[in-house]
Amino acid sequence: MDLTAAEVRVLGCLIEKQRTTPDTYPLTLNALRAACNQSTNRDPVVAYDEATIRDAITRLSRRRWARLASGAGSRTSKYRHLLDEALTRAPDELAVLCVLMLRGAQTPGELKARGDRLHPFADLAAVHATLARLIERDLVEQLPRRPGQKEERYAHRLSDDDAPEPAPASAAAPVAAPGAVVRAPGRPMPSAPEVERVELPLAERVARLEAEVTQLRAELRALRGR
Repeated sequence: MDLTAAEVRVLGCLIEKQRTTPDTYPLTLNALRAACNQSTNRDPVVAYDEATIRDAITRLSRRRWARLASGAGSRTSKYRHLLDEALTRAPDELAVLCVLMLRGAQTPGELKARGDRLHPFADLAAVHATLARLIERDLVEQLPRRPGQKEERYAHRLSDDDAPEPAPASAAAPVAAPGAVVRAPGRPMPSAPEVERVELPLAERVARLEAEVTQLRAELRALRGR
């Protein structure tokens, strides 16, 4: 799926406010912007303007993941999410997706602690069961364990903006020689210009550019002398 970071944040906020403040849900544009930009329970903290929020809502509406919820005679536009129709109606699955959308990658323990206000999980086994169902439908993926961390982390797959961190290198893994180009698994080798841009020292790149400029000047003088 290819949601933008703003679309992910908007969806997460709509789910959260539906559960935690149902009296004010659906949300007005101003309330949705405040929810997206709040400094608590958010990672990263953002400062989206009204145009960004409106654009995200428009794209989500075209995808039929959100819609205008206020009536024709309403003085203020209000919005609601449609994930319970588009992806899942299970409250535990929506709670896990919501926390992952608002807080980034999480361990099962973090998901239980931070998701309890959205859906009370009986224990960690219940969180793992929910994650397993979401993984089966490619809505969530497991990430490599961080050094020193006992639990694996999980992330949503609604967006490619936050690429999963690579697994830590094994102690027996070969060490690349200085200046060597290392290809990540599943990625093609970079083109020659890309290799040059990444691998060459700054002084050598500057020297090459100066040589190219000198050559171009010489060719230009030759053309003018014809």
